Amino acid sequence: MPSPLSTGHLHLSFPTHPPPRSHLPLSLLRPSHFPLAVIGVATCSQNDSLSSVFAQFNSSLLDIFPSDGIYPLARNCFVFEEGEDTSFSNGDNLPGLFILPSMMGNKKLYLGTLLADLCSQILGEFGVLVQALESPMGNEYLNSALLPTIPPLSEIPEPLNGLRKDSLPPLPSHNSQPDMTKGNFTLSAAPIKRTSSGPGFRQASVASQPVRKRLSTIGVASSHARLFKVLGDLFLLSGRPEDALVWYIESLQLFKSSQDHVWHAATLEGLATVSVIESWSVGNGLQNSLSGPKEPWAETCDKLIQATALYFKSPTSEGDPNYSLLSYLYVSCVLRHSSFLFAIWSAKGWGPLALTAMLQPGPKPYLPPTLSKDGNSWAHLERLSSVSGISRGSIASILSQIHGPWLLHLGARERIAILEATSGLYACLGYWRKEAYILREVLGCILDLIVCGREEDGLSRLSSLPGTSGLGIQGMSSSNGGGWGGVGVRVSESTDGNDSILELLKYVCKVLGINLDAVKLVEVNPSGFPSVVADENTPLNCEDYDSETFESMETYGWPDLQVGVVREAVAVAEALPDFPVVAQFALSALKTLQTVLSPGDQYHLYSTSARALATAQRRGDTKSVEYWSGRPVVSITLAPIPFPRLPVEKPISALQPASSTISPILAGGTDPFLYNPRRVALGEGKTLVVQRETLEFVAVLQNPYIFDLELQSLSLSTTGVPFESRPLRVVIPANSFHEVSLSGKALETGTLTIRGCRVQAPGGASREFMMPLLTSEEEQRLSRKRGALACEVDRSKYSGIESFPWEKSRKRPSRPSSTTTKTSFRFMECTVVPEQPFLRIRRTSLTHGALMLYNGEQSNIRITLENVSPVPIDFLRLVFDDSTIAPAQQALSEGQLTVFETYETEYSLIQRPVFSWNQEEVKDIHIRPGQKITLSVTCIGKVGCIHGTIHFSYSYVHREPPILHGSTEIFHVRQLSFPVMVTVYHMLECHALDVLPFPYHTSSVDDAVDDRVRARRGTLYVDDEASWCLFSIEVRNTYGSPFDVTFERSQKGAPPSSISATVPPGLVIPIQKFVLSEEQLTRSIPTLSDRQFVVQKSKLSDQEARSQRELFWYREELFKIVRGTWRETGGTRFGELSLRQQRMTLPMLETLRLENARVQLSLVTYNDSLVDEDVLTERDGKFYPPAEEFVYLRSTITNTSSSSQVFIMDMDLEPSDHVVFEGVLSELAVGRLESGETREIDTAICFLSKGRFEISAEVRSYEIPWSDTSRAGIGHLIAIVRSGDAE
Repeated sequence: MPSPLSTGHLHLSFPTHPPPRSHLPLSLLRPSHFPLAVIGVATCSQNDSLSSVFAQFNSSLLDIFPSDGIYPLARNCFVFEEGEDTSFSNGDNLPGLFILPSMMGNKKLYLGTLLADLCSQILGEFGVLVQALESPMGNEYLNSALLPTIPPLSEIPEPLNGLRKDSLPPLPSHNSQPDMTKGNFTLSAAPIKRTSSGPGFRQASVASQPVRKRLSTIGVASSHARLFKVLGDLFLLSGRPEDALVWYIESLQLFKSSQDHVWHAATLEGLATVSVIESWSVGNGLQNSLSGPKEPWAETCDKLIQATALYFKSPTSEGDPNYSLLSYLYVSCVLRHSSFLFAIWSAKGWGPLALTAMLQPGPKPYLPPTLSKDGNSWAHLERLSSVSGISRGSIASILSQIHGPWLLHLGARERIAILEATSGLYACLGYWRKEAYILREVLGCILDLIVCGREEDGLSRLSSLPGTSGLGIQGMSSSNGGGWGGVGVRVSESTDGNDSILELLKYVCKVLGINLDAVKLVEVNPSGFPSVVADENTPLNCEDYDSETFESMETYGWPDLQVGVVREAVAVAEALPDFPVVAQFALSALKTLQTVLSPGDQYHLYSTSARALATAQRRGDTKSVEYWSGRPVVSITLAPIPFPRLPVEKPISALQPASSTISPILAGGTDPFLYNPRRVALGEGKTLVVQRETLEFVAVLQNPYIFDLELQSLSLSTTGVPFESRPLRVVIPANSFHEVSLSGKALETGTLTIRGCRVQAPGGASREFMMPLLTSEEEQRLSRKRGALACEVDRSKYSGIESFPWEKSRKRPSRPSSTTTKTSFRFMECTVVPEQPFLRIRRTSLTHGALMLYNGEQSNIRITLENVSPVPIDFLRLVFDDSTIAPAQQALSEGQLTVFETYETEYSLIQRPVFSWNQEEVKDIHIRPGQKITLSVTCIGKVGCIHGTIHFSYSYVHREPPILHGSTEIFHVRQLSFPVMVTVYHMLECHALDVLPFPYHTSSVDDAVDDRVRARRGTLYVDDEASWCLFSIEVRNTYGSPFDVTFERSQKGAPPSSISATVPPGLVIPIQKFVLSEEQLTRSIPTLSDRQFVVQKSKLSDQEARSQRELFWYREELFKIVRGTWRETGGTRFGELSLRQQRMTLPMLETLRLENARVQLSLVTYNDSLVDEDVLTERDGKFYPPAEEFVYLRSTITNTSSSSQVFIMDMDLEPSDHVVFEGVLSELAVGRLESGETREIDTAICFLSKGRFEISAEVRSYEIPWSDTSRAGIGHLIAIVRSGDAE
């Protein structure tokens, strides 16, 4: 609205630039295409001259508008004063120059007045133009060509009526119809009258009119149809559609009989415009919206269809200079028709909203609220078609008429404008693929302009410099001389507008299913890292990890088309040039279209990206691409640390003396629980590494492409303690997995967290790939999600842009909701311990680490250790392992052994280990750096041992600050192992162990035939045979060499004795009987491993349990008394002969155990006086009594216990049928005997026949109920009864 004081509507359009000079032939056909007025805005200070400002304004107009054109019709320059002190005189002497003083208050009102004056000048110039055209020369100019032009108005002679050109002739009004019958009638003579438009205007304007004749001043050869059409255009531009309609109808009637298709079509376009303006002015088009059988826009569409057909059949050829303008008129008409229907469709029908949309066409048209800028669903667009009555397909079919070969004849500017408007309509209609197709042609036009602009500006090749190869590089050859040799000049290209072109290119590719932003552009610093780096302490949640792991690689679209578009995109980026974007496009295509790209295309894109990144880096570009090849890191693991360098965590309590006597070999060897959570937690443990020692991590990389993938930098991403590592340059072979070893050192103690790897491609930005530790639950979750994604592929039907993979991923049911709790992952952690010492074995006394022994042989191994680290050692312990330990532990853990077998197995492991050492050797040890120490290890030959290991545990415990006195409860040790190959020869076997009663018929020592027999009899000689027994053992030699075996007796109360023999004879040695205390016999059989969970397999009675305990304890006491050794006959090798495999029986126990009462039986006879007695002769332990004569059986009972007891005696005679006795033989009262007291009981017996008789007497304690334990002693006697002759 030019002025707040005026009423009505005045629509002004402010174009940004005038049409090109090639459109000058359209100046009469389409006046609305040209600027009618130009406004110049300037500021002046006190030092500026108004004349110079106005002269500059006029010179600028000459640069913009051609000098031979009729436009602009008016031109004004508004000058604003700067500062309060600036004051200019009135600019009346400069027509068209207006000054706005700085002190003026309401400038807006004044500007409105100036705009109103400018509009008045434009209307006056319309009259001048009509006055010129109605002249014979002007009409001849108007009809001289298909697209005529008129010279400047100053060159046209004045009209015959004598009016001056400086006067403003009015335009004729529609109320005074032109009467051409009058000779003095002119168009300029019609008065200007502004009348209000109303509903009855159409009927009044199209009423029957008198027959019109040509003006007398117009030549007979010229038609006035074009003049009427121009007059209608000027009336329409003046805001008088009623008058414009009259002249359009008049010209239309004349065009029907002519072949002037172009002007005829332009007239129909004007009529269509008049109908739209009338609908807007008459109640905003609401009266006739629901009346009539036809739609209110049908008539307008018919006119536009006719105009399109007339433009299309215009008789022109490709060589015609007007062909490009005719093509422009044709496509403009089609675009006007499409825009008209689109405005109605988008506004849901004919109404004010549709007319508002028509008033704002152009590259950025007004979009009604029914259309959103972010996109519309298919259902919403179809709903608009149903409501408005215009289908999207009908609009698109009309719009498709634009595309054709005639577009090639348009100028680049017109072609871009038409294609841009076409693509915009396609986009609003929901035809995104058609929009992309048109936008590809827009890009082609823009690139043509860029190339042409460079050639015109001389950017492609400087005329003064010889050309060289290269994009944008100007060089000089050395042959020209003059100091330019070897110098290259790169002209600075302008990057203005490149971003818009690239965004348009990305959008086109995105519509076709190509995501060119799959690889992001990032700002990088000189080190190659992104300028904005994520916080390393930020935890990685499940959603972030899943987005990286399940990155959508689903393809969409036509592969052949996509490959071609990608090639175009790369070519466009190269032509700009924008080298980071070239790399981005090429790598994005490789990432998203790998499955459809041929090997040649893959290699081409990869090499193109490499060259572009190298060029960008050479030019100092701050932008680069992120890593693009998916997740190259498959896994990261810590390489196993060599066992000698592996630190082991120990509690401080391990430095104190052990309070338990349980051997560590058996402790923990068995576990009564099927699942022990403490042991599970202990087994997991922590990964321990040593400060300032090299760590190696194994990273598995993958390359899914057909070319070798180069990584400029590959390094570990860590947090926690400082970690020093050197990045590697890696080349991953094509289509393969590749292992890489990454090394580094932890500089401080603490926790080292390995988050993943940092990967950098050549010329690209570094990117961190995190590798969390997945638990079984997380792996199951990922497996379920992977299965869900596989099930969702092609399960749901999507349409339009919803079919894109990145759009479908947002609507998948498996996509986590925003309310899902984000859980963090754990990463691989290493505990860095302080620096540790390092030992190595300098030398040993073994040859090739092998040792050969006899069973039971003992040997010493000397080992020299050297400290090769700068850290001293103050703690050293030795632990041994051999091949006999594991089977024994397994047998113990199974629990299938008897009590005796369990004890023997544990005894073999603990009391007779293969390796042992003296701990006193390393007491208060301190090994300085570089110092050596020699240790001695004892090895005993044990059958079944084939190898063993000596473990050295060492550490530096007493550090500064002291560990023992600090808060630390742990320390760390290292272990050094020395394997030993052991060969044990089994040569001697003991068997047939027996304990026999001592015989009463020992041979005399003096009767020995030689010294050896004499020494042997001397060994068997004892004073009291009843208190002794004989230990007998058989030894078998299974080896090929002789061995001397010796058994030694070491018994309290008896002198030491030994017996030796060369195997194989058996050996016998006397053993003094003994008795164990009741307290010792009541103790249960011990378990050396202290396994309290051992349960008896079978339930034994109390008596059986006591017998078992007695057998065990007497056997143990026997093995303490008797010890066997062996020595190689004629050699120096010796060893111990084990008796642990021998078993003791109850008879042996009875023989070995000392009775509480000693019973001696003998046969005596008395004379007739019963005073003198005579002991019968005993020979070889046998008595020879006479038959059928009474003799007395004398029983001598001696109490050998330490306390007094009451004894009773039972006797047994066999065979009892041939013996007569006096009294009773059972429960004979002996009486109480004090300790050491002896009592004799005589019993008269008579042997009734000759033969062998066995007599036994058993003495029992009267105070204990009858049982095996109540027996105190037993005596035996053998009587051989013969006849008197025989005797």
